Amino acid sequence: MGSQDLIFHLVGGIAIFLFGIKYMSEGLQKVAGDRIRHLLAEYTVHPIFGVVVGIFVTMLFQNATGAVILLIGFMNASILSIRQAVYVLIGANIGTIFTAFIVGIRIEDYAFPIVAVGVFLLLFQYYKRLQYIGQIIMGFGMLFLGLSLIRDGMQSSTDQITQFLLNISDEPTLGLLAGIVLSLLLTSSNAAIGVLQTIANGGLIDYQGTIPILLGSNLGAAIIACIAVIGASIKAKRVVFINVIYYLLGTCLFFMLQRPLMNLCIWLGQAMNMKMLIAITHGVFQLVTGILCLVLVPMLLRFAQIVIQTHETTAEVQFGAQFLDKRFLATPSVALGQAKNETLRMGGIARETLTHASKYFFEYDSRSANLALKKEALVNELDRLITNYMVKIHQHDLTAGESKKLTGLLQIVNDIERIGDHAENIVELADYCVRNRVQFSDVATNQLHEMIDAADWIVGRALYALEQHDRSAAADVLGREADMDRMEVEFRTGHFKRLNENQCRGNAGAIFLDLLSNLERIGDHSKNIAEHILK
Repeated sequence: MGSQDLIFHLVGGIAIFLFGIKYMSEGLQKVAGDRIRHLLAEYTVHPIFGVVVGIFVTMLFQNATGAVILLIGFMNASILSIRQAVYVLIGANIGTIFTAFIVGIRIEDYAFPIVAVGVFLLLFQYYKRLQYIGQIIMGFGMLFLGLSLIRDGMQSSTDQITQFLLNISDEPTLGLLAGIVLSLLLTSSNAAIGVLQTIANGGLIDYQGTIPILLGSNLGAAIIACIAVIGASIKAKRVVFINVIYYLLGTCLFFMLQRPLMNLCIWLGQAMNMKMLIAITHGVFQLVTGILCLVLVPMLLRFAQIVIQTHETTAEVQFGAQFLDKRFLATPSVALGQAKNETLRMGGIARETLTHASKYFFEYDSRSANLALKKEALVNELDRLITNYMVKIHQHDLTAGESKKLTGLLQIVNDIERIGDHAENIVELADYCVRNRVQFSDVATNQLHEMIDAADWIVGRALYALEQHDRSAAADVLGREADMDRMEVEFRTGHFKRLNENQCRGNAGAIFLDLLSNLERIGDHSKNIAEHILK
């Protein structure tokens, strides 16, 4: 085989291998993606559960780096505490063992029929579940097809490549560096280890020479996570720093105890091929390092806090999104959950805007006016950010249910933005009252208080129904909105009666009617949110 054929086999094989991992991962996430956020949010309080969830997430992503990036997003969104994230991180690193063992199984000869089965299942266009299973099977087959191409290329490699690999065997530092570079090039330690297993199984490098490359590939994964954490929250940076410490500790420990650990791995891997021996070695490395770091979690957290300190100050109104992280876009079901969280946050801010606007209207408190206007500006910004984020989600392959959920969420975001606009209108009406010294009768003031209390309640109840998907709460909103319609008609009729009896001035009457109209429209938008829940 010439140099050109060798390069084609290596580049093509690695490309197909990476595509197989990615395609299989996407299929797994579509089958179980809805559970990822629920697992992370609900079952990571206990350390052991956190580790188990981390293992599960890595099995879904087929890549510990992908799991760490997902963790970064959840840390930014304040869904996970730093302690929870560390336990999930340890589990995510341990989860890479399974991919190494999958690659260790010698089934390259069956790669083509496996791909064929996957393609056959992909043809069932009207059965999404079957398509996702076909995607998993096809990705699995492509993974082994890529490895077989790498094997064929390396087995016919030139003398120069063989000599280079032998030199790595003699120089652990060079092997460590080679592993880091390979992991960075492939953006995955799993992929780097898979390629290493294939090369070693071809007899081009002995078992001892694989150890530094194996350790270096894990360090490379830690470096990739460091790149991914740029721009993340301080807590996420601390978790990634702990990830680096995790692999540095494991590497140092493995080098110090290399001989006994190698003997243990050789004993465990008796009568197995080189691929399985490397998988066992990787498993021993992750288990020993994981157990050590589980014991050291409190110390690791304190050390990370000392090294990475925060100088952030808390602003009165914090602009920008908290839950919309582009790292989630690769998992549409999770991204949709985050968009819903940001929408709920937007709704809470819109409700606060109404509260501040009402306080300004009745008490002429200028600070409340400023807060209302700032928060209304934030509502407008979140409207734009959430909409753009959901457009990006829509560019991915969504299930029918996910697509329906996204459309409904876009409508809700628009309704919440309109609630913010009506709250801003109340501020403007209050400004007019301040400038023109408008006075209201006691009856009108009491009725406005009653209407504002109803508007505040209905917004809060609609948001609760959205958060909990509570149909009973949504029905309460519809009933209260009908009450608000009756209140508006009753108060408007009473206003005209007071005008005829000269109990109210004309300018006060106009403000009174405008305020009623804005509050009634807030009820209408809350009703729209509730109707979405009841569909």
